[in-house]
Amino acid sequence: MTYFDNILLILTILGSLTLFLYGMKLMSESLQRIGGNRLRKLFSSIASNRFRSVAAGLLVTGVIQSSSAVTVMLVSFTNAGLFNLTQGLGIMMGANIGTTVTAWLVSYFGFHLDFNVVLIPILGIALPFMFLTGNRKKAIGEFVVGFALLFLGLQFMKNALPEVSTDSLLVDYLTGIQGSGPQSTALFVGVGLIITLLIQSSSATMALTMVMCHNGWITYEAAAAMILGENVGTTVTANLAALIANRAGKRIALGHTI
Repeated sequence: MTYFDNILLILTILGSLTLFLYGMKLMSESLQRIGGNRLRKLFSSIASNRFRSVAAGLLVTGVIQSSSAVTVMLVSFTNAGLFNLTQGLGIMMGANIGTTVTAWLVSYFGFHLDFNVVLIPILGIALPFMFLTGNRKKAIGEFVVGFALLFLGLQFMKNALPEVSTDSLLVDYLTGIQGSGPQSTALFVGVGLIITLLIQSSSATMALTMVMCHNGWITYEAAAAMILGENVGTTVTANLAALIANRAGKRIALGHTI
């Protein structure tokens, strides 16, 4: 590949990732508007039962598809005294489980189904909602658009990273890095962490990691190490929110990181 081809490939991957990230953001924001105050009421109704706390965090994050939004709200609610540390950590653990719904969606639908034939019709479904009055109805249309853009970005990403042959120099190079023991694992954990810190979305970096693994660029072990780093990197959002919080808010953010 020429220098120009390499630059074009990098920009295509970044553009696909941007489309995926924007679709995820649109889905998350629209679902939060659709839910309205129900989210706060759901959290407020949680008692000291740890199972209910974990279940609520899992459910809410699984629905709105943004653990960052949930964890930031959780820091705010704990800071306001709505939860104690035990309740907050339970919800946080549930949120960390709920955010894996994105990975399952990408795994089952992004790789096993060809969305090219249905993505544009899905966008057509959203068109009438864009002209309706009322924020709730418009939010439904935005959710559909976000869903389509998410998988469209994933499709572009898959096409931009073609499968490589097992005897290529790239595979030999990556295999050499991946086979160097604990140092290799630490390297890929660090890569996942840094990328997530930069783009502030573990869902987007997770999708990129899964595409690279699916296309043979990295091994399963290297992909698993990257995802571990991405899960640590996404905790920075809650810690940033806790900078101006009280002691309880800082403790819940630190618990999230641990």
